[in-house]
Amino acid sequence: MFAILVIEDDPSTRRLMSTVLRRGGYTPIDATDGEDALRIMDRQHVDLILLDIMMPRMDGFEFTKTVREGGCNIPILMTTAKETLADKRRAFGLGADDYMVKPIDEEELLLRISALLRRARIAHERSITVGETTLYYDSYSVTDREGEHILPQKEFLLLFKLLSYPGKTFTRRHLMDELWGMDSDTDERTVDVHINRLRERFRTSSDFEIVTIRGLGYKVNCNTK
Repeated sequence: MFAILVIEDDPSTRRLMSTVLRRGGYTPIDATDGEDALRIMDRQHVDLILLDIMMPRMDGFEFTKTVREGGCNIPILMTTAKETLADKRRAFGLGADDYMVKPIDEEELLLRISALLRRARIAHERSITVGETTLYYDSYSVTDREGEHILPQKEFLLLFKLLSYPGKTFTRRHLMDELWGMDSDTDERTVDVHINRLRERFRTSSDFEIVTIRGLGYKVNCNTK
């Protein structure tokens, strides 16, 4: 089971969060504030941090700053009653990975935790496996039933991005800005060209399918059976 550190000073909210996590198949570890959490992290393994912002002694902002400056890359999901853009900007600027406003929807919380843990595993292993297909980030290579494929950099990064978030739709503009750079003179049709090349390369794959979302962009559907 994944261990999730719940840092929350309100006892009833902390108990509720822990109950939701147990139902979701996770192991919650309770902490009353940032200082308490740091002591726990010194002696216990933690896979993800569920963090309140407004707490005594050490609040969520200070805690996040402390762990990131210490080189800790554990995913941090902040929860707070504060919904201002300035608070969100500060949270992400300090190194938070996600941000939810209270009251928390339980199903959405579990979905976001699952997504964060998946991305953390991908970042650590620098590879993605879907069925019999594996992408290796360091070599821009893909292995599947037909053998090994060495992809051009942009094709590989495009496929890696889509497979990192199965089912999520990305606009052409988003993909252009991230993979080619916001200052690139290349137009959005370049994304279409690379998508068509990927479809041709993996036309026989039964592990995933690149889907066009009309008027928006692209997503990948994975066959996990």
